[in-house]
Amino acid sequence: MTEHFARRAADELQRGLGRRTFFRAATAVAAAGTVTGTGLSAASAAVPMGAQHAEGGRPGFRGTVLQPGKGRIPGDHYLPSDVDSVLWGYVPSLDAEPSLRMRSGRTVTIDAVSHEGILEDQGRDPVEFFGERGVPRAQVLEDAVEIARDYDRTERDFDRDGPHVVTGPVFVEEARPGDVLKIETLHAELRVPYGVVSSRHGKGALPRAADGGAPAGIELDEVMPPVGEDGRATGEPEDYGNVSVFTPVEKGQGVMGGGRVRFPLRPFMGMMGVAHHQGSGPTDDLLNSIPPTLGGGNIDIRHLGVGSTFYLPVQTDGALFYVGDPHMAMGDGEVALTAMEGSLRGTFRLTVCRAGEGDAPSVAHAYPFAETDEHWIPIGLSDPDGAAGGQGSDLDVAMRRAVVNALDFLEQDKGMDRAVAYAYLSAAADFAVSQVVDRTVGVHGLIRKADFDRS
Repeated sequence: MTEHFARRAADELQRGLGRRTFFRAATAVAAAGTVTGTGLSAASAAVPMGAQHAEGGRPGFRGTVLQPGKGRIPGDHYLPSDVDSVLWGYVPSLDAEPSLRMRSGRTVTIDAVSHEGILEDQGRDPVEFFGERGVPRAQVLEDAVEIARDYDRTERDFDRDGPHVVTGPVFVEEARPGDVLKIETLHAELRVPYGVVSSRHGKGALPRAADGGAPAGIELDEVMPPVGEDGRATGEPEDYGNVSVFTPVEKGQGVMGGGRVRFPLRPFMGMMGVAHHQGSGPTDDLLNSIPPTLGGGNIDIRHLGVGSTFYLPVQTDGALFYVGDPHMAMGDGEVALTAMEGSLRGTFRLTVCRAGEGDAPSVAHAYPFAETDEHWIPIGLSDPDGAAGGQGSDLDVAMRRAVVNALDFLEQDKGMDRAVAYAYLSAAADFAVSQVVDRTVGVHGLIRKADFDRS
């Protein structure tokens, strides 16, 4: 164990200069219990592999708050969410400076920080916000406190900027434009025993219309969350009428309604992406974290947890992989605006797949694609290139693209006649709304692998 962390620290110190690299090396050594004054041994701090599974095999919290660098860090590399390795509300551009470099086929453990509890409408003070909900100071993450207090890369605009804390990017040495980055989620641990579900900005599945009236299909008094007569509250963000529902974790379940409602946890990263050029602006423009794109990003597909594989087309050297928006649980649609948001520690294997080599589906060289042990998952987005002039939020467009990508996969990779594949999808595949809240909306298909497992 000690040799493992010492090797990691040495690798990091060899790679570069500056505070960020030194901090990563120091936290790696600290996790091994070798930093003077920590009082932390590897044995006492370790969280076993598979600890995301509580009683009955359910994902849950096992009693150890995973502060930066503490507990078991199973990856070959470790990336914390310190202020120098995150963007708040934006995703890395094609020209972004890497926070970490690694070889294809290696693994990386990333401490992702939830934006809930640190946003402006919540006071931008997680100690106070969570303390008012009964969370002791020791269970508030230090990296969340640091980001809320010290992040100053841009002056945040609550109405304009994305909410997400985005960690990365990770430069994968062998990746080149035209390749596919294969992302396997190996591990997803809850860092804290609580999450938050929020509805803000008058967004979600039941928003006010642009003119302040009711959108098609519902009445004005059915808009959620209820807001003032002008369609939006005015003043400071904390006065906007936003609703945040604090959701504790008990025995592997999320708890609402004072314990009357309990539901299973399904931890996953709502955001996994690679650098992607949006629209027609310069490559170094800051790109808002909200809309998903051909580079993935805020894709919000609940099936992308432990055991899943996500494929993304590479547009720049190194791919520049990033994560964010950690979710403890989410239903298809994400209708209230957020999932059950909560900080996670994720471990990923990143592998470069070249055209004609490796096991990336052919469609993944141009469009995000995913799979689990049970399903192939073609994806459709309403506005995948993030074109200038605003995002398109038409679920019909997303649905059509998901079906076309499914047909391309079945024809090109499984050898089906296209007309037969179309009939099969109608008879046996499921298509679900990924999310309706991210400006660019999404639909994903579920094609059962077992249907093709015939001799």
